[in-house]
Amino acid sequence: MMIPLQDIALAALPGLALPQILDVFLQVFFVMLRIGAFALSAPFFGSRLIALPVRIVFTGLMAFFIYPRTTVPPVEVLQTLAAIGIIAHELAIGLAAGLTLTILFASVSLAGEKIASTSGLSFAAQVDPNGGGQTPVVSQAFNLLLIALFLSLNGHVAAIALVVESYAYAPIGGALFMPSLVEGGMNAASQMFRIAASIMFPAAGILLLVNFTIGIITRSAPQLNLFSFGFPITLLTVFVVLFLFIGPLGAAFADLIQNTLQLLATTLRGISNG
Repeated sequence: MMIPLQDIALAALPGLALPQILDVFLQVFFVMLRIGAFALSAPFFGSRLIALPVRIVFTGLMAFFIYPRTTVPPVEVLQTLAAIGIIAHELAIGLAAGLTLTILFASVSLAGEKIASTSGLSFAAQVDPNGGGQTPVVSQAFNLLLIALFLSLNGHVAAIALVVESYAYAPIGGALFMPSLVEGGMNAASQMFRIAASIMFPAAGILLLVNFTIGIITRSAPQLNLFSFGFPITLLTVFVVLFLFIGPLGAAFADLIQNTLQLLATTLRGISNG
């Protein structure tokens, strides 16, 4: 006896009624909030160079992957005013995770701006597609090197894994320890200036000695023009210094990525009970 093809399909892949499908999509939407806020605010993921449809598809695929592995409030709760607080909590966690990476990654831009202003390269600026403002070329080069190392060291995979892991520490609709997010942001801001100072100090120190030497020479020989004599020397010096220090800079950026992921893990693991 021939079995109808429709009965075979229903037996292999049982269907859902339309209200059940809508309920599942509503729960998946709430799962998307945290990972979507992270993809919007994190470096590389939130770049304008990545098209918005790509980020939406990525967020949806991640949400469908996370949905069976986490606890989602019932649909009856998600359809009440309590959903507003749940949405705020989910967005706060995702934005805090993404901004922690963004703040610490901004330390290389700050170091590049100080090196450029010390060497006279501050006039060599271009429009930053992410920030929309004028950024020195040195900062752009540092950002590209940091992003390349971040991807090559699988830092993006580790960051996504930490956000996915946060669903176990702070389930959707569960209790949330907000001071942990604030403390994580303050720690990221304080470390940003410390890291920027440690990155720029070798190059800025050498440039300071060069400028001091140029000042002594122009003081002893006033006929030498400061701009025609000192400016080319400082430019040549910064190029040589950056070329010689590219190895230590790569190691410093790798340590920065590791410290950033550690701070992100500490912040996300503290939101459950502090």
